[in-house]
Amino acid sequence: MGRAAGAGGKASLSKANIMTRSRKSVNYLSYWLLLTAVMTSLETACLAQKTKADKDGFVQIFDGKTLKGWDGDPTYWRVENGNLVGEITPTTLLKTNSFIIWRGGEPGDFEFKGEFNITQDGNSGINYRSDQLTDVPFALRGYQADIDGKIRYTGQNYEERKRTTLAYRGQKTTIGPYEGENTPEAIRAKVSRNAWTGMTVTGSLGSSDSLKTFIKPEDWNTFRLVVKGNHLQHYINNVLMSEVIDNDTVNGKSKGLLGVQVHVGPPMKVQYRNLMLKQL
Repeated sequence: MGRAAGAGGKASLSKANIMTRSRKSVNYLSYWLLLTAVMTSLETACLAQKTKADKDGFVQIFDGKTLKGWDGDPTYWRVENGNLVGEITPTTLLKTNSFIIWRGGEPGDFEFKGEFNITQDGNSGINYRSDQLTDVPFALRGYQADIDGKIRYTGQNYEERKRTTLAYRGQKTTIGPYEGENTPEAIRAKVSRNAWTGMTVTGSLGSSDSLKTFIKPEDWNTFRLVVKGNHLQHYINNVLMSEVIDNDTVNGKSKGLLGVQVHVGPPMKVQYRNLMLKQL
């Protein structure tokens, strides 16, 4: 009887162990099923996000929270309420124009879009296909989509620190091949009244004053730059403001840095948001 009872006890213990192990196996299985479901869900979400980005081709280059990927003087640039803000105060007046520069590459052919809001006395611009100067802090030289608070220049194509105005607002222009010495002095000699003398007006997009009515003062406006080969188009609020065909292979650039500007002058504030880039 004693041995029988002992055997029965072992049998009961073995059965209990089996039941415990079975419960553990079920728990482990449930855990792995849950983990697999979570991973599948995350993978699906990431794939959907990637598919969406690939579909329209635009990539967000400013996250609205930090200056990650951007390089500028923190005296003038910060993030505020989800916007990239450039500001000059009475105590921080500039001696030279200052840019915050995107460090994500040197776009060649691309579309760049977003929104801006600038105070009445503000002067800014979006530089592209630009070089960074080594002797002036945070300075760029290159094509610029001009932006200003009084809406005198917004939409025109102005080449910062080089050929100056390549197309005023409302103009379609062609820039002829450059002839002459490739020196700063020789290039500067071909500038007259802050415009490049090698510029030929080939068409009209409307008068500067009529196009000005599409731009909202001290409010949010959209911009879109379409840059492909030597063809440069600047849109404000989906209206084409200037168009340049640049046949000057000496001074023109096929790729370069991207950045936005605060300009020498009185206190001002400019804000940018929803900055999206599509490389073509």
